[in-house]
Amino acid sequence: MVPFEDVTELLAATGARVRNSVPLAGLTTLRVGGPATVADCESVEALVATVRTLDAAGVPALLLAGGSNLLIDDAGFGGVVVRIATRGIEFGADGVMTEAGAVWDEVVAASVAAGFGGLECLSGIPGSAGATPVQNVGAYGVEVAQLLRRVRLLDRASGEIRWAAPQELGFGYRTSMLKHSDRSVVLAVEFALNPDGRSAPLNYRELAAALDAAEGETRPAQQVREAVLRLRAGKGMVLDAADHDTWSAGSFFTNPVVPPEREAEVRAAIAKYVGDVTVPAYPSVAGVKFSAGWLIERAGFGKGYPGTPARARLSTKHTLALTNRGDASAADLLELARAVRDGVAERFGIRLEPEPVIVGSTL
Repeated sequence: MVPFEDVTELLAATGARVRNSVPLAGLTTLRVGGPATVADCESVEALVATVRTLDAAGVPALLLAGGSNLLIDDAGFGGVVVRIATRGIEFGADGVMTEAGAVWDEVVAASVAAGFGGLECLSGIPGSAGATPVQNVGAYGVEVAQLLRRVRLLDRASGEIRWAAPQELGFGYRTSMLKHSDRSVVLAVEFALNPDGRSAPLNYRELAAALDAAEGETRPAQQVREAVLRLRAGKGMVLDAADHDTWSAGSFFTNPVVPPEREAEVRAAIAKYVGDVTVPAYPSVAGVKFSAGWLIERAGFGKGYPGTPARARLSTKHTLALTNRGDASAADLLELARAVRDGVAERFGIRLEPEPVIVGSTL
């Protein structure tokens, strides 16, 4: 671990506020993670200067904003955690530009309140605005890639700061080129919005039904936002300190995409264990997308698995979230994740992949 005094001296001119031995559990929605030195960056200038300085000195840096997609080891992080705390939000005639550290749901709420539509289906998702293109965040039939206009990036190798277009980012299902490399730091994001205040087309059956709308119709953005928040709250997917089902990283596993040549094999494996039933599956560019939550439950991991007194359990509301019941460790959560992943693989021949970034450990 880099001595705190050395980090403080190194970052003295960057504008960052440096803190010692900060428990990272308090900075993540899973509420696990050991201590680290943290550099709080409340301006883009401080963020850029801090990252450049640490990189030049060869000090490992972990970028953290909302902490909603991280599982950090109980030992903490041996370098410096760069906390992105920029908050600026600026609206134009048909879009919004937000700094990377802005709380994502506050961006959505502000856009709806300002009379814009487009982001409402992404209401209630925890985390920061800057993380949304990294993960290609999506919910209720809408993905960030559909709305993104451009992303402002710091290239850590060259030092260049520039705006990148969506087609440069290699978007896929819950992924992008930004997710698989730490070369770029997201500084700001710009989205195209509907100035008429209408929602994006309602292409998700559950949401359309909740609004008594036909699929493909639109509704006022505020109405859709309220419906999305109700649906997410019913699944423990809106942060609530009193509800341990929300002490999670959201959906822990992505829905697996099976290539066409394996579809028959997978369906036969499912039929062997579950019987001849209708399996939730959807066309995908790379093949067929199966429901991870459905597979987990049919593999024998029901809501709340493995039950009391386990400190890490599946959500009691749906099987996709791994939750901290109050005093879980990162090791507890990883043990549960391995049990679920390996159980699904054994029964159905599908290996589930984690959505959160795992720091200091491996799954």
